[in-house]
Amino acid sequence: MENDSREENLDYLKIPDLGETGKIELAKWYISKNMDFAAGDELCDLVTDKAVFSLEAPYSGRILEILIPEKSIVQKEENAAMVRITT
Repeated sequence: MENDSREENLDYLKIPDLGETGKIELAKWYISKNMDFAAGDELCDLVTDKAVFSLEAPYSGRILEILIPEKSIVQKEENAAMVRITT
């Protein structure tokens, strides 16, 4: 029986620990469902009381589902999107 390699390449993009104790807002997505992205691409903006941070892709892949809508308050390590890794 063969493994389905597509399932092995699934991952979640997580909200990073920004070192901030206040609220974090996922302000804007730069990608949408079924879009491909490359390692280093800016995927979304995260806003705290002190700064705006861009969430960069750690690898190349495709967005399968965006789990957090824009303008949502998020927690560190929360799953932001489901992706298929392509590299």
